[in-house]
Amino acid sequence: MQLDVISIFPDYLAPLDLSLIGKARRDGLIDLRVHDLRDFTHDRHRTVDDTPYGGGAGMVMKPQPWSEALDHVAAQSDSRPVLIVPGPGGQRFDQATARDLAAQSHLVFACGRYEGIDERVYDYAARDFDVRILSLGDYVLNGGDVAVLAMVEAIARLIPGVIGNADSLVEESHEDGLLEYPVYTKPADWHGRRVPEVLLSGDHAKIAAWRHAQRLTRTAARRPDLLPAAAAMSAGDLEIRLATPADVGELLTLTHACWLQVGINNNTLSNPAQHETVSSLTESLADWQTYVARSPEGRMVGSVRVQEQGDTWFIARLMVAPDLSGRGIGRRLLEYAETSAPAATRAVALATARGNTRNLKMYQRAGFRPVSAPPGFEEDQVYLRKSLRG
Repeated sequence: MQLDVISIFPDYLAPLDLSLIGKARRDGLIDLRVHDLRDFTHDRHRTVDDTPYGGGAGMVMKPQPWSEALDHVAAQSDSRPVLIVPGPGGQRFDQATARDLAAQSHLVFACGRYEGIDERVYDYAARDFDVRILSLGDYVLNGGDVAVLAMVEAIARLIPGVIGNADSLVEESHEDGLLEYPVYTKPADWHGRRVPEVLLSGDHAKIAAWRHAQRLTRTAARRPDLLPAAAAMSAGDLEIRLATPADVGELLTLTHACWLQVGINNNTLSNPAQHETVSSLTESLADWQTYVARSPEGRMVGSVRVQEQGDTWFIARLMVAPDLSGRGIGRRLLEYAETSAPAATRAVALATARGNTRNLKMYQRAGFRPVSAPPGFEEDQVYLRKSLRG
């Protein structure tokens, strides 16, 4: 790849001789040339700026040096280069942009300074270049040079051969819209802080699942703007209220989606929830106090129902939309169901299939303990109870 950088401070680009980018230059993977804009001036002071028409603070870079510098670079190209001008008024430079630009054969970077480059230069450059104005972010720098350093590194490292182990590029932050998972090295116990046990297990499937969950959690916490609105939602965003017949259609869809997965995990289609209909769910609202949880956008993302059974408040059908698993929604619904118990209730209870190890852990962390089941419960179910009083 050929890279040309035009700047009034060519020494600013010296770091591109270091590390992997410098090695790529020496190996011939990158042909990087830095041009001093002042070499294209014709006065003894080598002037590149002047006062702005219309008045205002600061100076504007003159068109004449830029036109000659761009002509010089274009004459050395066998293709139509992409001209990149860093500036806070441009489109956001991101990983997808870097990948797009890494596929080009010739990139030219114009490092502006002061109040910017005379606007006519962009029109002039469009004759020989595909012009793109790109911004690192919503802030202002003293000039485009530091932005070019960042952009060149982000682009060049994606060129085949620049990074020794290409696999290391695959799971990095922003490659698939998520941030990277946390990483650890030896020792396993450092100042009382242990490496997560799953990483020491040797079970690559569990490690992969843990890392994916960590990426989702980290992205939701640090950069929720990268996630779809529903995926970025946390348990604290829920609106929980009693279900009405108007909710039954969505409740039926949620029920079938959740209990399909339960059926797959336990190899059964005998659970009553798998056979609910609009009519049966509507009728159940009279027997069960059913709550539904909605996201701020109005989507039904979870549900739970409760019923008084003697001195026990029984919790059932705790459901969370499968794509939102792991965000604390289930725990939030469980807490809500507990707090809805009448004042005289002595205990809350629930039951779950023995194969639902994840749910069992959540219930036990919430204070529920396995006890002998009363009549009417299947042998493959675990009955759990939590005392509230006495």
